[in-house]
Amino acid sequence: MIMGFPALSLKGRALRHLTAREHSRAELERKLQSFEEDPGELARVLDELQDRGFIDEQRVVDSVVHRRASRLGSSRIRHELQGKGLDAQTVQIAVAQLQSTELERAREVWRKKFREPATDAASRAKQMRFLASRGFSAEAIRRVVAGVDEDAG
Repeated sequence: MIMGFPALSLKGRALRHLTAREHSRAELERKLQSFEEDPGELARVLDELQDRGFIDEQRVVDSVVHRRASRLGSSRIRHELQGKGLDAQTVQIAVAQLQSTELERAREVWRKKFREPATDAASRAKQMRFLASRGFSAEAIRRVVAGVDEDAG
């Protein structure tokens, strides 16, 4: 009991996490395993939540892509999805879809940060490091920094 309130059940804790944002089953297992009192209790709770549609891998993927794609490259998003313990094939499909817009997304991130082309090698290197830290591919970085509007139509 905490300040007159009964402790939350595992299901209550899981639902509290799920109301804040989408979580994968693996994330919930990591966050809740220290609260499991009976062996197998956590697995039963997560099975029930998954069966009822409260835990859904595709929604987790869609949520991450929606929140992060405008600021990050495919490799950073891949890393984030893998960190959530998602199925490798699901991650691979999501990343493949992101790669089709990698150049446009890198160009937009570059525009917001730098606004104008680099004037010397040091500035170019700085811009390239920035885009690389955001997880954009080497090809997209090269194209954006070398000729910002070459493909802008």
